[in-house]
Amino acid sequence: MAITYEPIATTTLGTVTATVTFGSISGSYTDLVLISSVQKNVSGSGTGFSMRFNGDSATNYSNTFLEGSGSSASSYRSSNSVGLQGGALTSNANSSQFDVNINNIMNYANSSTYKTVISRFNDNEFSYVDAVVSLWRSTAAITSITLYSANSFAAGSTFTLYGIASA
Repeated sequence: MAITYEPIATTTLGTVTATVTFGSISGSYTDLVLISSVQKNVSGSGTGFSMRFNGDSATNYSNTFLEGSGSSASSYRSSNSVGLQGGALTSNANSSQFDVNINNIMNYANSSTYKTVISRFNDNEFSYVDAVVSLWRSTAAITSITLYSANSFAAGSTFTLYGIASA
């Protein structure tokens, strides 16, 4: 069986950090997968983190959310955002819990199409799961990914970027 997930880079935070960047991403793969296990640095609201590609902080991102708690479901959309939804962050008040986030970044090196991301994550703090389809309205190949949170990422959070090799 061919190995198709190739690790590109892994970061484990030793201190509280506001942003994490994966830079110099080559076009050697068909797709990218970012898997993270994260906490935020504080308790309370503001439980998500976002992503930007190639340093683009303009309103070129859109997100469509589907979320459920087991007893209810909802959906909503954000257009013309300054980043796409990356995942959830449990507060470090729950220090044994980390939220797992999986972001599939399709066709990232193509320079003739907009980029689509499918994200799935759980939020242990508020007991729900999300699926998000996001769009970056740019035809530029993705060469860097920056993750950021208003609440900062807690020490111990990990981020691994994989490249999907052609089978």
